Amino acid sequence: MQHLMSPLDFSVEELDKLLTLANDIEHNPQKYAHACEGKKLATCFYEASTRTRLSFEAAMLNLGGSVLGFSSADSSSASKGESVSDTIRVISCYADICAMRHPKEGAPLVASQRSSIPVINAGDGGHQHPTQTLTDLLTIRSLKGRLDNLTIGLCGDLKFGRTVHSLIHALIRYPHIRFVLISPEELRVPSYIREDVLEKNYIPFQEVERLEDAMSELDILYMTRVQRERFFNEDDYVRMKDFYILNRKKMSLAKEDMIVMHPLPRVNEISVEVDDDPRAAYFKQAQYGVYVRMALILTLLEVNVC
Repeated sequence: MQHLMSPLDFSVEELDKLLTLANDIEHNPQKYAHACEGKKLATCFYEASTRTRLSFEAAMLNLGGSVLGFSSADSSSASKGESVSDTIRVISCYADICAMRHPKEGAPLVASQRSSIPVINAGDGGHQHPTQTLTDLLTIRSLKGRLDNLTIGLCGDLKFGRTVHSLIHALIRYPHIRFVLISPEELRVPSYIREDVLEKNYIPFQEVERLEDAMSELDILYMTRVQRERFFNEDDYVRMKDFYILNRKKMSLAKEDMIVMHPLPRVNEISVEVDDDPRAAYFKQAQYGVYVRMALILTLLEVNVC
């Protein structure tokens, strides 16, 4: 029985197979409409979520299965003090597979060690968000046709953004990947990512402060939020914030085939005037999240569709 705690739980070959399955689901949805009939997905969400929880539920319903679960710790027996270990043992009696989000890092891993059904980490604190990373990889592969030979700009909060950290870990396994890290000094990528992941693996990267300075060379621009509370003083925030608002003027500096991604939700870091640009891929990205979660459910349940 296989679980998913980290995107690195899959080899590059396994990832390729999963993404190919997701592409087939996109183009042949009816072929998979009854693949999980009689199967149940438990969504155990100990903290609030919109996209992740609903996309898991949509994925299972699209496969003909059913969904049960809870959307906050307050509506589960966790409010009575029940442990994650006990909860998953009970859930294992009711469902065939479980997607778990928890504010404590490592909680889904603990659950997987006690579970008799596959467990998917749907986000654990600031640690991992593997299905977002799978969604990002599927989006890149579908829209660019490859996961190698790419220059990727990561922009915004690179210090605390778990989606950025996971994506770096996942992409360095592919050849000829280069990163441009675009952030204020206060929110630069952590030293352990810079030294233990990028430098240790001889991955070329550069760090810049202004978005305009990087736009012309990017194949992909991955935007994240820059939050006021991350700055030591208001003056620094006011000075920097406009650097990280993507608008038509900045898009005019980019390649014609660059794609813009964002894990969502956005606040004001991408102007709504960019939404109609054919290079804006963030809402497509949300749709790809359903396809990749459908593929993941089929893979972990070992359901083969001929």
